Amino acid sequence: MVATSETWAGQGGHGVRFEWGPAGARQLGSSVACLVVVDVLSFTTSVDVAVAAGAQVLPYPWRDDSAAAYAKEQGAALAVGRRAVSAAHPWSLSPASLRGAELPPRLVLPSPNGSTIAAAAPDGVAVVAACLRNASAVGSWLTGAGYGTSARPVGVIASGEQWPDGALRPAIEDLLGAGAVIAALGAPGELSPEAAGARAVFDGTQDVEAAVRAGASGRELVAYGFPQDVDVAVERDVSRTVPLLSAGAFTAAS
Repeated sequence: MVATSETWAGQGGHGVRFEWGPAGARQLGSSVACLVVVDVLSFTTSVDVAVAAGAQVLPYPWRDDSAAAYAKEQGAALAVGRRAVSAAHPWSLSPASLRGAELPPRLVLPSPNGSTIAAAAPDGVAVVAACLRNASAVGSWLTGAGYGTSARPVGVIASGEQWPDGALRPAIEDLLGAGAVIAALGAPGELSPEAAGARAVFDGTQDVEAAVRAGASGRELVAYGFPQDVDVAVERDVSRTVPLLSAGAFTAAS
């Protein structure tokens, strides 16, 4: 059966919900108080690295002429493609390049998956960027802010990747990252079956780092020549930063 806005029953009544990709974010966005974006390879990992270093990160869906115009309008630098990094433009979607560079105060970071999901949240819905590096910090912050209950539900979104035709390709690293956030929330009685399933995958994976490295996206990045990006992404709970979207930019939540 193909779900529509009229037939999709959703995950109502549960404080912690889980979905995939931009379409899932749009479906959950109108019924939750907070969306958590998980795009481990590499958008939210890059956001965590940059925000932890003091930069503001502005999400943008595409790296094209409109991105350059948007960056100029926002008084921000524009991240380039991984292979286009140079001394003049050292910022890209590569978290390793961001960690090794002097960051501008504001950085536009194009990403067709994570950025699109961040933009799917309606006004009034908080948006947080999570990855394996900060999953525990995000879970603790959400709990402390009162999210994850039926009164203030949270939707955790695994970004996934795209097949050549644009269809969603579920990605193991994002499922594990989402499960890590859900586990850190510590509210098992509030989990939808979908959220409980994501947590079960995380809890049942003995070696999360090895799973990410061996997954399709991890192997793709290594083959592409960026194994260091996978190295950064599999660092577990090394960050206490919680990037929160405010006025169009991710900054560190207080």
